Order: sequence, then structure tokens, then C-alpha cells
Amino acid sequence: MDALLALDQGTSSSRAMVFGRDGRLLAVAQRELTQHFPQPGWVEHDANEIWEGQLACAREAVAKAGVKLSAIGITNQRETVVLWDRKTGEPLHKALVWQDRRTAAFCETLKQQGWEPRVRELTGLVLDPYFSATKLRWLLDHVDGARARAERGELAFGTVDSWLLWQLTGGQVHATDASNASRTLLYDIRRGDWSDELLALFGIPRALLPEVRPSTGPFGRSEVFGVPITGMAGDQQAALFGQAALQPGQAKNTYGTGCFLLMHTGEQPHASTQGLLTTRAAQTGAQPQYALEGSVFVGGAVVQWLRDGLRAIGGSGEVEALAQTVPDAGGVMFVPAFAGLGAPYWRPDARGALLGLTRGTTQGHIARAALESIAFQSAAVLAAMNADVGPAGRLAELRVDGGASANDLLMQFQADLLGIPVLRPRVIETTALGAALLAGLGAGLYDSPGEIGAIWQLDRAFEPRMSRDEAGERLAHWDRAVRQVLAP
Repeated sequence: MDALLALDQGTSSSRAMVFGRDGRLLAVAQRELTQHFPQPGWVEHDANEIWEGQLACAREAVAKAGVKLSAIGITNQRETVVLWDRKTGEPLHKALVWQDRRTAAFCETLKQQGWEPRVRELTGLVLDPYFSATKLRWLLDHVDGARARAERGELAFGTVDSWLLWQLTGGQVHATDASNASRTLLYDIRRGDWSDELLALFGIPRALLPEVRPSTGPFGRSEVFGVPITGMAGDQQAALFGQAALQPGQAKNTYGTGCFLLMHTGEQPHASTQGLLTTRAAQTGAQPQYALEGSVFVGGAVVQWLRDGLRAIGGSGEVEALAQTVPDAGGVMFVPAFAGLGAPYWRPDARGALLGLTRGTTQGHIARAALESIAFQSAAVLAAMNADVGPAGRLAELRVDGGASANDLLMQFQADLLGIPVLRPRVIETTALGAALLAGLGAGLYDSPGEIGAIWQLDRAFEPRMSRDEAGERLAHWDRAVRQVLAP
């Protein structure tokens, strides 16, 4: 049978999944990824651990599936920066993760100098430490000799997709795809090329950069597995593809470490006036594809905090049961701004807060408030998205995926807040599925993207039950909590 291997390298873990041509999941393997926090607000990963863990997962999944592979697809945590030696393949420093805030002051300086409108015009992004460019600049300025070596062409920069591709091909291919390139603050999303103006602004030598290719097609051949790598996309664009949201106006929300709501906008970029991002979607042909995106920095990570920081639960799967020990959050509001607030607020200086605590507050109330915070943040993004597209483009439904979408309590509350159906597919790991389907398309297993729609299957639709008045009151309560967090 035709089988596709998806490498899904995320913020919290590395996973590998093998899918059949029909989208059926045949095998999965996963390893947690060590998180390094050298200073408050700094987040790093070991790039070698990323590669070694991802390779081990891939071998395990392929062995479990017991099938012959046709192709490999790669999907990845976006914006995370790896800088390595082209000759030895060794990283010069730990990878700087998308959550890392060490360049916030530099971003603020550029804003004060009036650069943000021009940067947004070219990239569709805002000036924020979230994106790759300022992280790469920091490495060039703080690793001994890095800038001089970069200018001599001795070093390579990549987001995690490029790093994995380099390793898989034995250092033969240094490339990325348009969806990942569009998250670096260095890529002109309309021209489809690296911007010399932005390279100069951030002080990045062009010799560092990977070649940008469409998301489907030949990326090289894996030396380990002996099959072609024919699909690549950033995790959120891969999830949009895996959700078969291929037409303008279709949208999905992925509940992972963060939450990422993307709406497909077709072949034309849609400039946001509501604090959202304009980004490239997975490109399957000659024409570019675009999406509007709202990024929530802390989604499922709030459950990890309950487990590892508060020690309220022993495992992430226990959070729903703990939250259901109480009928509601008891007036507790949790704003989990552990890494600042993303869309539509864009406040890297924000910090988390628990509000409304009383002597009667229990761990159950905090757990419920933590789950509700994920839905509240996503609802704020959707409200911004609806305002951007206007009444004619308002979402009629939201497709959901990612690990936390398995939580029925959270999904029902999300539908209640939004007032529209929330649709959960049978395969909630649509990030990996999207990578596999992109690889299948690139390898010729599918004739066109239209075939992907027939693979998507519904598991459950969550219909809104809460009155719109009550939902409005809940959302107003959330807005008040956020304003308290953002107050000087």
C-alpha cells in the first residue's frame, strides 16, 4: 500500500506518524522535547535533541506500521531559529524558540523608529520577538565569530523544517517552503522572495538563508529511509491543509502548546486592521496562497503549567476530570500570559494573572479557569477575524484539531462562546496529516488538492448551548481581566 511518513516536530515534543493514502493513521511515535529556560522570558531547545528525537520517532513509527514508504512530509514549530556550521552540521547555539522574548527591547526600538508599517507591508507580520529575524540577529551578535563566519558563507540559518531537511539529506539540501519563510520577518510575501531591505534592517547576510520552494514537490531524498521528501509546511499551515480548509473563508483552530486560528483567503493577501497576521498558506502550485492568522501564545501549555508548575494534576489527561469537579470557574479568571499576549493584543510585556480568587477557590476552579482561558483567547482572535472580513465573510463554523481539541468540556465551551458549531474531525492530529497529504500530493499520489476534501471526516459537532447574552457577559468578563493585566 502507499504509505506516507509525517515528521511533526513541535514545541513540546517530536512525533512521527505513518498514514495510508486514505488518511488513515497507521502508526505513531512520540518523544517529549526538553525545554530550556536560561533566564526569565528566554526559551531554548537543543537542536541536536530535536533531530535525534525526531529520527528515533520516525524509525519507531515506520517499524510499527510495517509498510513501505512512498514519501516523507515535514511539518514543524515555526519561527524557532537554528544556526549551524555548513561543514560540520553542528549548531552554534541552542535553538531560540518562538516563545523566546529576549529581543523585545530591540523590537520596541524599531517600532519607535517607525519601521513597523513598512515591515507589516512587506511581511504581513508585526514587529515582535515571536518571529525569527531578531532571534537570528541576536545569535549573530552574541555567538563569538558568528557574524564574520556568516558573511563568509560558512553558516546556515533555518527554521526547524530546514534543519530537519538538512539532516535527512545528509547536508545536501538547504531549503524551506513559502509558509515557513513567511514567518521570519525577512520574506516579502507578495514578491515571494527574501527582502534585501529587511535583510539590511536586521543585519542578516543573505548567504545564511535557505532556498524557498513551494510546499509540495521534490525537496531531496532521505538518506535514512531512501524515499523522497515531497511535502513541507509550517505546523499551522499544514493543519489548515489537513483540515481540508482549502477555499477562501474556511478556517481552523489548532489547540497545541499555543492556539492558532487560520482563515484561508485565497490567492490574495488580506491586510488586517485588527492585529492579525497575513501569512502564506501551504503552496501546492504556481500561485501563492494566503491566510489570516491569530496566534495565542499559551494554549495547551497552560495545562502543562498545571501539571509541572502548580502540580495540580499528575498528567495532562487529568485536567478535564479536575475541572468537572466544580460546576463553573467560581468567578476565577486566568490570563495565562506566560510569554506575553499574542493576537489581537501583541503585548510581549504582559504577564500571567489569576483573578477573582476567594477562600472558596479550589484547584478545580483554577483548572476550569485554565481551560476556559484557552477558549476565551481563541474567541478574541475570532472576533478580530470577523471584524477584518466583515459580515459577508463571518465564519459559519470552526474546524478544530490538536491535542486539546480532544477535551469535550473545552470544545463545548468554545462553541458556546463563539455561537457557531465547532467541528472536530476523526483525525485530530491534522498537522501531521496535512504534512502527509502535502507529501502525497508532491509525490503524485493525489491528482489535485481537491482530493483532500474527501479524506476529511467528522467525528463530532459541538453546537452552541449558551445564550448569546450569557456568552456576551462571559466575554466582557474576560476583556476586563485582560485590561487589568495590560494596565500600566
